[in-house]
Amino acid sequence: MATGWIDIHGHFTPPISAKDREARWHAMREAKFMVPEPFQWTPESTLSYLDRAGIAMQMLSNIPKQLDALKDSNNYAASLVAKYPSRFGLLAALPTDNSTAALAEIERASRDLRADGFAVTCNYNGVYLGDSSLNDVWVELNRRHAVVFVHPDAYAPASMGRPSPLIEVAFETTRTVVDMLYAGVFRRYPKIRFILAHCGGALPVLSGRLKLLGTEPWVPNPNKITQDEIKQQLSRLYLDTAATAPTGMAPALYMVPADHLVYGADCGVPCSTESTMEANKKAVLDFDGLSKNQRLAIGRNVLALFPGAAARLDRKHGIRVDSREASGVNGLAGSRRYSMSHT
Repeated sequence: MATGWIDIHGHFTPPISAKDREARWHAMREAKFMVPEPFQWTPESTLSYLDRAGIAMQMLSNIPKQLDALKDSNNYAASLVAKYPSRFGLLAALPTDNSTAALAEIERASRDLRADGFAVTCNYNGVYLGDSSLNDVWVELNRRHAVVFVHPDAYAPASMGRPSPLIEVAFETTRTVVDMLYAGVFRRYPKIRFILAHCGGALPVLSGRLKLLGTEPWVPNPNKITQDEIKQQLSRLYLDTAATAPTGMAPALYMVPADHLVYGADCGVPCSTESTMEANKKAVLDFDGLSKNQRLAIGRNVLALFPGAAARLDRKHGIRVDSREASGVNGLAGSRRYSMSHT
């Protein structure tokens, strides 16, 4: 049973009018995302679910495709963290189609909003994360030892008559991360801790093929990435468990160590229901490829990356801090293991 878990993958929607909700609903259905009614997110309903699910804190992320809306969204999430500091954390969205705007938002979110980390989408208005225009953004995030949550575009057009969240999100993540690998992003900015949504999509399954064939002479490789680098750089990534257990976890463990698996519910969007989130969580808890202690740790592994969130939980619930170094964790996170003990 999950107790005191941390959910890295919590979506939210700032308050909007009934008319705007209706318009979004029709746009989703046009994209074959056949949700039966307009979707409404509220903090109260989310907190109610978190209580039932045994989740102590949820990291909030939302990445609008317009800069003003993105800033407003970050402001709203920050207000929720201020109101519920032991229940929510903020992954501030970055506008990765404009490096100047992204750098300004990194500074603002860190200084004024006290963000725990950052959230980016694979394709932001046509600019992918491997694009060279983002080099200055990665330099700054690397300097800050930042945690960056990478999410695909779930609202992309349908493919072969089926909505993007069903299949395409897995391949967009895979294509984007492979492009980042060949672009040298992971080589040049090793202090950024990247967390991939949905267990990295299809990337873990394809990671063996990538290592086997990815450095062959017929593959364009301008940065001369080696087989060892492919293995090492992919192993440093963190993967959340959202909507992928049980079939996603075994390939994930081929690519990353067990303490790089973190819990994600994919909460707060119309493609997730309490039933599907709980079925996925049960599959994580029942997964026989890990020990019981390792399975339970999935719900708290991410705390090693978020010392500010851990401190807020400490003030509310009490957290024992183990002085041992957490393997695979470097930089600003304090490199410690945290475990929850409610008081």
